[in-house]
Amino acid sequence: MRVVSGSAKGRPLKPVPGMGTRPTTDKVKEAIFSMIGPFFDGGTALDLFAGTGGLAIEALSRGMDKAIFIDMDPKSIETVRANLKATKLEGQAEVYRNEAERALKVLAKREVSLDVIFLDPPYRMKNGDKLMDIMHEQGMLKDGATIVLEHESGYEYPSEFGLFSCIRHAVYGETAVSIYKYNDIEAALSEDEAAGEEDQDVRE
Repeated sequence: MRVVSGSAKGRPLKPVPGMGTRPTTDKVKEAIFSMIGPFFDGGTALDLFAGTGGLAIEALSRGMDKAIFIDMDPKSIETVRANLKATKLEGQAEVYRNEAERALKVLAKREVSLDVIFLDPPYRMKNGDKLMDIMHEQGMLKDGATIVLEHESGYEYPSEFGLFSCIRHAVYGETAVSIYKYNDIEAALSEDEAAGEEDQDVRE
């Protein structure tokens, strides 16, 4: 595994010791970023089941300002820290060992606002949509935020639910990638109302 592109291009990434994680292959990673980027002009990313940290490290390498890495496995946390050091990106990262839902609530209290979210829960969990709903309920997502959900190819998440719409879906062997956009209708309406008030002020 390596960083595919950007400021840390070509830097090798360590795998998590043992067989407990399922790292995203370079081929799939390159395909994901061709769909959601390929480069970014700042913003904050969250890698909620970080594993090696490869996805959010790739996002940092391609222009994200900051990334937050969450995982329950101590070996994963050690690996993420080592990979951040190897890519010289540790100054733009926060790394925490925590359970996913608990971590979201902690981040919400800090009023973290997210642009790109990587969700790669263990295939047995199938709770990607629930986690997305929690982020919505906690007000953590910027309008237009992108969610990259990796899951078992034999399992289908809904194409639309709440304020989330699946804009791309691709299958790579046993792995599927569903990319969702978050469209905050209320925020858009508030902006339209504010613009209308400004127009009225100008006319008056």
